[in-house]
Amino acid sequence: MAKKLWQKNYQVDSMLESFTVRNDYILDQDLVLSDAFASIAHAMGLNKIGIISDEELFKLSKGLKEIIELRRQGNFKITLSDEDCHTAIEGYLTERYGDVGKKIHTGRSRNDQVQTALRLFMREALVKTVDSALDVADRLIAFAERNADVPMPGRTHMQIAMPSSVALWALSFAEEMLDTLSMSSALYDILDQSPLGSAASYGVPLPLDREYTACLMGFRKIQNNVLYANNSRGRFEAMLLDFFSYIALTISKISQDLMIFTLPELGYFSLPKELTTGSSIMPQKKNPDGLELARSRTALILSLSERIKSIIKCLPSGYNRDFQDTKEPLIEGYKAIMELIGITSHMIEGLVVHPDALEKGCVKELYATDRVMERVLSGGNFRDSYLSVGLNLDDVKEDEDPHLALKKRTSTGTTGNLNVDFSKESASMLRKDNDGRMASLSSYYHNLAEIDELII
Repeated sequence: MAKKLWQKNYQVDSMLESFTVRNDYILDQDLVLSDAFASIAHAMGLNKIGIISDEELFKLSKGLKEIIELRRQGNFKITLSDEDCHTAIEGYLTERYGDVGKKIHTGRSRNDQVQTALRLFMREALVKTVDSALDVADRLIAFAERNADVPMPGRTHMQIAMPSSVALWALSFAEEMLDTLSMSSALYDILDQSPLGSAASYGVPLPLDREYTACLMGFRKIQNNVLYANNSRGRFEAMLLDFFSYIALTISKISQDLMIFTLPELGYFSLPKELTTGSSIMPQKKNPDGLELARSRTALILSLSERIKSIIKCLPSGYNRDFQDTKEPLIEGYKAIMELIGITSHMIEGLVVHPDALEKGCVKELYATDRVMERVLSGGNFRDSYLSVGLNLDDVKEDEDPHLALKKRTSTGTTGNLNVDFSKESASMLRKDNDGRMASLSSYYHNLAEIDELII
């Protein structure tokens, strides 16, 4: 049985062990690389202040790189008796390299050890999520450009409203997604600070060079106050999940619209049959299950942030074991948002537009407001013109040209002046910034641990 990091002269009750560990040892498979990476930095920090020798640093670094390779091959095992990846990693180092493995934990608590691994995970999860979500924005922009002149009924209260276009619809979501992703810069700055060296909230009486280890891991700065470093656990995770939830909310709204627009009664759009599922009893069915589940997965992601906030809302300062239960929603949320983004991008790419059905949907009531504006341009006042058209809707022409109606709207951002370059430029700037962050992380991983890819 693995010796726990806190082990002394007694064996913990098996029922309590199962209750306190729960599924942490399974979740921690996703943190092995982050923890090994941070442990190399910590070992270098210990070497810098004379706690371990150059030879000991070489052995620890070698062992941690072995763990990294084992994990990448799927061969680094964590068991219930290990509790977590941190115990498993220290156990491996001690078994392979002797007493030097017992020195790796010097100057740190499992609190700042976990925090640092999670911070590395969250920092990378953010840039990977932004990278994938930008693909969705790019596909929406491309979809809009392919359908720039295709008219579409605009609706309010689900009822016929005013002339719109497929491009206006798609670009509305592209801009919404890009606005959400623009928040990633501020969030990255918050996540990009190292908690390593804060120990169990109060530091240790060793001259740890926290700035040095932070720099090794590519953090912009240390998280200065050691008590805040611990108190921020759960809070930072909730912030990241809130960010995920705004992406998911956009996707959910897209999905809801597409379920309406692909109804056979409307037939504005359709999904390829490969992106639908069937019924066990009705042989004709092609169900938009991907779109429906996008709505429910959004609810799942929204709930995860609330789970964490509910756990931390009344905790006193300092470490509390409650923090353990914030790990699962974080990891689950990251996997859920990446899966949701991926299927959304796939469905947008496969979406088929039916211009004839869209034009047929542009019934005469759609142009009532246009008739009001024509009277205003001829010198009438808005209120009387509105009343006159409203009382005489039968006078609105049946054969209105929807394409002409789109071109008459020339204000920036309307159907006749979509200003697609605005979205393209926004996407390009976000992509450049995010690519820079990804490249920076990759370079630090390579320099510290000879990892030539991102670690989650």
